[in-house]
Amino acid sequence: QTLLTMISLSARFVTSRVGVISKSLSAFQPRNYTNWPLINEEHGMISEMTRNFAQTELAPIAYTTDRDHKFPAEAIDKLGELGIMGVCVPTEYGGSGLDTMSYAIAMEEICKVCASTGVIVSAHNSLYCAPVEKFGTHEQKEKFLTPCASGEKLGCFMLSEPGNGSDAGAASTTAREEGDHYVLNGAKAWITNSYESSFGVVFATTDKSLKHKGISAFIVDMKAPGVVLGKKEEKLGIRGSSTSTVTFEDCKVPKENLLGGAGNGFKIAMTTLDGGRIGIASQALGIAQASLDAAAGYAHERKAFGAPIAKLQAIQFKLADMATKIEASRLLVWRAAQLKDAGEPYSKEAAMAKLHASEAATFCAHQAIQIFGGYGYVTDYPVERYYRDARITEIYEGTSEVQRLVIAGAILGEYK
Repeated sequence: QTLLTMISLSARFVTSRVGVISKSLSAFQPRNYTNWPLINEEHGMISEMTRNFAQTELAPIAYTTDRDHKFPAEAIDKLGELGIMGVCVPTEYGGSGLDTMSYAIAMEEICKVCASTGVIVSAHNSLYCAPVEKFGTHEQKEKFLTPCASGEKLGCFMLSEPGNGSDAGAASTTAREEGDHYVLNGAKAWITNSYESSFGVVFATTDKSLKHKGISAFIVDMKAPGVVLGKKEEKLGIRGSSTSTVTFEDCKVPKENLLGGAGNGFKIAMTTLDGGRIGIASQALGIAQASLDAAAGYAHERKAFGAPIAKLQAIQFKLADMATKIEASRLLVWRAAQLKDAGEPYSKEAAMAKLHASEAATFCAHQAIQIFGGYGYVTDYPVERYYRDARITEIYEGTSEVQRLVIAGAILGEYK
């Protein structure tokens, strides 16, 4: 699916609906950052397309998606039609064949409006499509990637367990070889898209004696016998995405579903998370930018002591700090994305981007609530949702503490 086709499709969704977007954003038009020389015309078109889609399709449902914990199925289907559910997947396998910069830009625009939709897109693209595309055989890609990259089906990623999160090498889920299949037993926790996914990449120990080198990756049919979904978690934020435990009870997985060869699961997981951190950094960046947009717009409208609060130095300093953290985060995200696109090592840079952008998102949402005062604490305005959504970006796909370990390890290695 070409970019021109995507732009043409996007026009169908750009309607004349007005007055639905939250009142705090009604008059504010931020500077178009895609005019920067770092990005090309194609990236600008992606930005415009996803921004239009987000404002016309996501803004009217963002509040109810969060309030009702409702999966935005129709919006996800439309994003599939636009090619966003397989942004970086080659066109041969139903994707758009675009670069990581395009993905990062699209994620930011989507998450400025609805971070729930953003994490659904990110988990599907970064954590499911990416490893299947990179490590899968041609047959696996045709069967398990093409329908997902086209947006027809959804995928998920199953690494964390109830007893381990940051310690990814301590997988207790097992895969026992029996004839022409493996038998999986164990439980995975915090699985995004679990309820809606048709397929998932799951990590299980095939040889305990080898520790992390004995972990293998498998592509699993989520409707297969022995796959049991737990209750949907009641979450602080990103409530529109489903998150649950997935338990495997003597689940038979055909040998041809082994991904990347036996014993390569840990490598596949770490490689996948490197790329995923660019997606989550972009999500955090979108939340941070939305917080600034709302706060700056409100500061012009809200009056205190006979003048708009934008005239107060205390408010100006908050906005200055927010904007500076956002611009720095965006450059870190783009740097990691461009290194990935160039085929260069980018693990450290992706960790830096996620660390800085996620902490910037929490900071900016916090400051936005301060600027809104009491109004920031109620659901009449979206900043309380930004605050709740921002918090998870410092936790999933590697906590801030893990990002610092990754960064420090890389730096110390460079100076050896």
